[in-house]
Amino acid sequence: MEAARDGKGGSGPNGHAEGPVAERGAGRLRGCRGFLRRNALVLLTVSGVAAGVALGTAVRGAELSPAQVAYLAFPGELLLRMLRMVILPLVVCSLVSGAASLDTRSLGRLGGIAVAYFLGTTLLASGLAVALGFIIRPGAGASGLNAPSLTGAVPTSKETVDSFLDLIRNLFPANLVAAAFQTYTTDYRMLSRNTTSGNITWEKIPVGTEVEGMNILGLVLFALVLGVALKKLGQEGEDLIRFFNSFNEATMVVVSWIMWYVPIGIMFLIGSKIVEMEDIVVLVTSLGKYIFASILGHCIHGGIILPLIYFASTRQNPYRFLLGLITPFATAFATCSSSATLPSMIKCIEENNGVDKRISRFILPIGATVNMDGAAIFQCMATVFIAQLNNVDLNAGQIFTILVTATASSVGAAGIPAGGVLTIAIILEAIGLPTNDLSLILAVDWIVDRTTTVVNVEGDALGAGILNYLNEKEKKEKEQELKEVNVEAVANSKSEAETSPLVTHKNQVSNTSSTADPESKESVL
Repeated sequence: MEAARDGKGGSGPNGHAEGPVAERGAGRLRGCRGFLRRNALVLLTVSGVAAGVALGTAVRGAELSPAQVAYLAFPGELLLRMLRMVILPLVVCSLVSGAASLDTRSLGRLGGIAVAYFLGTTLLASGLAVALGFIIRPGAGASGLNAPSLTGAVPTSKETVDSFLDLIRNLFPANLVAAAFQTYTTDYRMLSRNTTSGNITWEKIPVGTEVEGMNILGLVLFALVLGVALKKLGQEGEDLIRFFNSFNEATMVVVSWIMWYVPIGIMFLIGSKIVEMEDIVVLVTSLGKYIFASILGHCIHGGIILPLIYFASTRQNPYRFLLGLITPFATAFATCSSSATLPSMIKCIEENNGVDKRISRFILPIGATVNMDGAAIFQCMATVFIAQLNNVDLNAGQIFTILVTATASSVGAAGIPAGGVLTIAIILEAIGLPTNDLSLILAVDWIVDRTTTVVNVEGDALGAGILNYLNEKEKKEKEQELKEVNVEAVANSKSEAETSPLVTHKNQVSNTSSTADPESKESVL
């Protein structure tokens, strides 16, 4: 018996020592497997970025033709097409279901906080960019910037008034179906007029045109109004609300499938972009201060200012919150598109950070359209850079115009690659600077636009986290008030039963009547 017990106690020289060691080893193995299973997508995405840099560096020396570079970028193009495919159903269905799930008071309160947060952070970003521009002075003493290799297509300049009128027009699209793939913009036609003296004068006439690109601003406003209208219908609108909820959930399932293709697409997107680079030495030496100033502004705003705002609002660790969003940040870095990052952002912020679906699917689509902190930094830095390049000293009025115009124009900035370059022309026209130097900004836009998009989506995510915290806090306060009201109601009923003579009399009558026998009742009657 003792030998049998000794044999069961342990198989090693110490007998009982190997059992706990084996259990600890198995526990660590299970923990490691669980960690890899939970963070598989994040690890694959980071590996895709590193593999893309390695692929581009290795293939760059092969001197591929433009057609071969296009073939190399084909898997990345598929990723962009898949992400853009789900933007329309995701934005419309999430906003309709989100607006319908919130009561009017909560909708107005959350909307007011979101607007204040978006405007405040964008103003802070614009002020930071202007301050860094005056400190670093990226355009002072720059030489060799008019080299032929840096020239590019300059976007058509547009009047400031027409730009803001287009913004308002796009809020109310004339055709919802056309708004899914077209947006309104103002173009100009030159009209010649003969004067009495025989001279010919040219007049610029604004003409409205439809250009390719989703009018996401109009779709957002329509979806919000439709959700509120369905909420007002009550029982009659429940069926349509359930339809949009189901459509939204089905879209999120499709997004979860697309996310597993993200590492492959990112690898080929980054690799092909590195292969396409030309004269990178000239770019870095001539525009290095501008690139450094822009990326520094993005790092300060995204790494310090936005986390401080989140911490001051929630008293929680912002970097732990951001750690769960590595996949959408990598997607933003590779695609340079806030709209294309929206599907992965909604999925990760709900699953990894526990943000309420009603909050995330209501705020994030609006933030992807309205909140452009990174774009505001990029636009203000480019404006200061062009002013210094042309030896123009900006006065206080021009600086104020830059801040206001950058904040307002970033609202209508397209959430697509190089969308912010077009809005810089608005700021330059507002302060009277030439738009010809925008070709220099276009030359390095593919570098700066990556950190711009990351800061844009980070601001949206932290805003959703702040609103989710405030909503949960208000919910707990209401529950506490209800508990206190219930306790007071119970206490008041007991005291009234003890002190009121009327209540006592009724109780006594009821008790005596219930205890009396039927014969006594009959005799009384």
